[in-house]
Amino acid sequence: MSLDSYVTLGRSGLRVSPFALGAMTFGEDPGAAGTTVEESERILAAYLDRGGNFVDTANFYTNGHSEKILGDFFARNPGRRQRVVLASKFFANLFPGDPNGGGAGRSAIIAQLHETLRRLSTDYLDLYWLHNWDRNTPIEETMRTLDDLVRAGTIRYIGFSNTPAWVTAQAQTMAQLRGWTPLIALQVEYSLLARTVEGELVPLALDQGMALVPWSPLKNGYLSGKYRRGAEVADSARSAFVGGPSEAEFAVIDVVAKIAEELQTSSAAVALAWLRARSGTVVPILGARKLTHLEANLQGLDVELDDVHLRQLDEVSAPALNYPAAVNRGTRAMLQFAGCTVDGESSSVYPPLLASDIRY
Repeated sequence: MSLDSYVTLGRSGLRVSPFALGAMTFGEDPGAAGTTVEESERILAAYLDRGGNFVDTANFYTNGHSEKILGDFFARNPGRRQRVVLASKFFANLFPGDPNGGGAGRSAIIAQLHETLRRLSTDYLDLYWLHNWDRNTPIEETMRTLDDLVRAGTIRYIGFSNTPAWVTAQAQTMAQLRGWTPLIALQVEYSLLARTVEGELVPLALDQGMALVPWSPLKNGYLSGKYRRGAEVADSARSAFVGGPSEAEFAVIDVVAKIAEELQTSSAAVALAWLRARSGTVVPILGARKLTHLEANLQGLDVELDDVHLRQLDEVSAPALNYPAAVNRGTRAMLQFAGCTVDGESSSVYPPLLASDIRY
């Protein structure tokens, strides 16, 4: 597989690479684990040269410097902008003291988009994400504003990030009933070490034909292969911020490393291949502070996990999901107890259930 083996992003006509390039690390804003302008451009150019076309940033990444680096690069290479699916996010307030400088209200969205387009040196975005749920703004105001911007041509598609499933479902249903622009993708934390998204948001995405675009697919680098029991981490700028893996996380890391050794590849490649193998369309975001990081992560395109490996990874990383996900896993038994059959299964496979078989 390669970066130019494009996939359709959700229920849309937008085609993107199987891995997106995340630009959160572009720029050296104080306190951020970023990289220089020169290294950022080397990473971006290498990704594009290999056929990559999906670049993701946000208005507040490195205090706006990330967008500016991308804008300057595409201004000097204008032919490349038209071939790139360029995505950014709104929500963060970059203007302290201005109550309308951030959030998801109409005035704030329009103002944030204006600044983002200016920094990116472009007149449109291919994909605009709501970065976080704004509980103080009616969701219909946010969705109507985004639809107006799509109709005006300044954005092409929309998605949500870090937003509860019930809010996302409400927004999608509203868009469908009112003829507004629907959501085509959800940007979520998702990895072998962060699977609670499978409780509500993954089923919603599958039902609605939304793509999943995981951020932190290597969980702060824990799944990169750098973290081993009892070993110092020599090359991780984020370790000072996030600490080290827990014992439960090391149990997953160990299995990933074992499979990587069997396949003669890296732990990062195995973790990324596992995400690619999930149901629906899953497009992980690769973040890199060095060109070597990007090159190592792209090995995930070359790895295909067999059923045995997938089962091992699924079992060791199985998440504890919130109610009602755990209850719904027992739906088969509940249906049988009620005298129903189960789709795809012969009723003769299961003996009749007795009241004494049910545990509360």
